[in-house]
Amino acid sequence: MRDEADHAAAVPSDDVRVRLYDQALNLARIGAWECELETERLTWTPGVHDIFGYPIGNPLRRANIVALYTDESRRSMELARAEVIRSGRAVTLDTEIRTWRGERRWMRLSINAVREGGRPVRIFGSKQDITSDRLAMESLRHQAETDPLTGLANRFVFQDCYRDVVGDSLNHGFASALVLIDLDRFKELNDTLGHPAGDACLCEVAQRLGRAFHKAGLVARLGGDEFAIILHAPTNPARIAHVLQQTIVMLSRPFFWNGLRLEVGASIGVALIGRPHRRRIAELFAEADIALYDAKAAGRNKVHMFGDEGHSRAA
Repeated sequence: MRDEADHAAAVPSDDVRVRLYDQALNLARIGAWECELETERLTWTPGVHDIFGYPIGNPLRRANIVALYTDESRRSMELARAEVIRSGRAVTLDTEIRTWRGERRWMRLSINAVREGGRPVRIFGSKQDITSDRLAMESLRHQAETDPLTGLANRFVFQDCYRDVVGDSLNHGFASALVLIDLDRFKELNDTLGHPAGDACLCEVAQRLGRAFHKAGLVARLGGDEFAIILHAPTNPARIAHVLQQTIVMLSRPFFWNGLRLEVGASIGVALIGRPHRRRIAELFAEADIALYDAKAAGRNKVHMFGDEGHSRAA
């Protein structure tokens, strides 16, 4: 009799099971939903209301809820929904929403279908708040792709983006030039005033380049005092030369740090990405590097472009 009593005590009642189930769903930030296809009538559990920040009691109209998805996620969700209705196969996808209060959230959406007489009559599934996981992933990716000192793209991202934009076949894409920038007198500043001053200088240069080229190209720090730009615009060589001459003037302006007036210059080497597109990426880097060396040899604070003639020329 004692064993039977112990066993009975170990089996939770229906009320306890429901409570434990609800607690588990709330802990995992999951809610369930259902949509009648003929009427588009929505039914949500409280967990879904929490995810959307949507007050319980407000009318659930599908058009209003769909509007809370970001544009890209809305397209993906509607395509997935249509595929589930068509095929009957369940789908899971991650979507981004703006809550009823305007907060950005990421949600893992699962969709399944119920069919009667071979015809889909309703869809249902779960919605789980994965915002914290998504933000953690974005933070890790940002750290992996960003130069920790300046916040610019790092060498890996620069090279990867270069391959995407230009390609080994140099399919022109949106790129007009590969630009290498090396700071003049940076080692002297770093050795004289120390690494904090050098770091401040690199950050200032990064900010200036970022502001100047945020719509015209991808700016990266390749390492040390070397920066690079995949220039999208302008495309005309003469115009490119003019813009980069203005860049030297801009980078040469002094700035103040801890009460000190700091000043560096810049030498720039340019490889034009022209037609026909027969050269490989490595050749473009080599040409830009040669042009950069010539710019420094010519007295620094210079722009040199590696042209179609096969040699570097002053700009």
